[in-house]
Amino acid sequence: MAIYIVAYDLHVSGQQYDCICEKLESFSTHWHAQGSVWIVESSLSAIELTEHLTPCLDENDKILVIKASGEVAWQGYSDNVENWIRQVFARS
Repeated sequence: MAIYIVAYDLHVSGQQYDCICEKLESFSTHWHAQGSVWIVESSLSAIELTEHLTPCLDENDKILVIKASGEVAWQGYSDNVENWIRQVFARS
């Protein structure tokens, strides 16, 4: 299993936020970090994860999937979120 940061930009025509959110929420470990940024844990590769989410995109939308590893830092999140981040990234 790997930890991925998923960022997307859905442009005006046919925005399918419900579709992409439902797919990201289907991962047992997921967090809607902010706006259009999620953190998920998956056995899929970055390419496979992108392909899994692509049906939710229009041709003018963008998506970026990055495998997270190494150092992580944050500021301004609640204690519950900080604990979640520590636990999830300790596994990566």
